[in-house]
Amino acid sequence: MNILLLGPPGAGKGTQGALLAERLGLPKFATGDLLRDAVKRATPVGLRAKAVMESGQLVSDDIIMGVVRDELAKPEAAQGVIFDGVVRTVPQAEGVTRLLGERGRKMDCVLFFEVPDSEIIARIDRRRTIEGRVDDDPVAVATRLKAYRDLTTPVLEWFKTRGAVHVIPAVGGIEEIAGRVQSIIGR
Repeated sequence: MNILLLGPPGAGKGTQGALLAERLGLPKFATGDLLRDAVKRATPVGLRAKAVMESGQLVSDDIIMGVVRDELAKPEAAQGVIFDGVVRTVPQAEGVTRLLGERGRKMDCVLFFEVPDSEIIARIDRRRTIEGRVDDDPVAVATRLKAYRDLTTPVLEWFKTRGAVHVIPAVGGIEEIAGRVQSIIGR
């Protein structure tokens, strides 16, 4: 089963993705993790990504797709994958759909974690206080929310036209939200 998690920064995709991956026994692909791993392993795509990341630029769709292609080729991905924030643009949605199709697979389910902005800002502020993440300052959060709306909202619409999108009200306790996810996935 291939599942895509969509939602704004701070919506709980990482937390719910980890729980879902553990429950289903599937690997979880998160863009940042995949890129860091590819760079660490010095794969050809990782070397390209490293040069871009070190220059402070955004990693291009073709590099993201190269990393996803490499990961989908691994034996542990044969039964499915949890895509956590991997698809952030329509070209990436098209690319992942194509890569899955090349393997005779499809995106089985898209889970959109819906959270009001006020809750997102409160969550990220708590995370910044607890983890001390410099990328969680209010200016950075506003920038990421704008980028999300500009780039990722069209991705949600793209998948809606193809079916399989489920909206998860992502406010409440972690287990409560996990229960909502489980009721949709069925496992």
